[in-house]
Amino acid sequence: MKTITTVLSRRFRGLLPVVIDVETSGLNSTTDALLEIAVVTLTMNEAGKLYRHQTHAYHVEPFAGARLEKEALEITGIDPFCPLRMAIPERQVLFRIFAIVKAQLERMSCYRAVLVGHNAWFDLSFILAAAKRSGIQYHPFHTFTTFDTASLAGVALGETVLARAARRARIPFDIQQAHSAIYDAERTAELFCYIVNKG
Repeated sequence: MKTITTVLSRRFRGLLPVVIDVETSGLNSTTDALLEIAVVTLTMNEAGKLYRHQTHAYHVEPFAGARLEKEALEITGIDPFCPLRMAIPERQVLFRIFAIVKAQLERMSCYRAVLVGHNAWFDLSFILAAAKRSGIQYHPFHTFTTFDTASLAGVALGETVLARAARRARIPFDIQQAHSAIYDAERTAELFCYIVNKG
């Protein structure tokens, strides 16, 4: 009898999809700050249907010398130095996230995590740059393979914009809540699950 863990592991050939969304102070991962990060883990039922498992999110302190673009901050509405954010250093954030992902890898009998994101290269580039700045040698994510929901939705639904693709998949999407790492990560997770489950 197949277990949930073996069903998921076999579905992605030992890779564990983990949804990530980041909010940043610009587009350049080496110069601009990582300000928010949300991680959504996924699981699978015995019938092979993928669905959201848990959401973890953190506010991140800008690293020393980070560039903070006014336009980017206006889009996200983030004040990087607001004490109410309860932000923590990116090194601490990464250790927490990597521990969560490693535990899920063991739970699901997978050997490597693969980042799922909407324009996933962007999120992965900020994760890799932050890990390098933090002196973290090993992390659980594949360094170049991703599952990009912008591309997947373009093929499956004819839409590449997250809000439009979500609506095409009949996933409620509130544009007022967009550009929040938690909200975008959870909608991206639902979109990815929809595409996988329809395939």
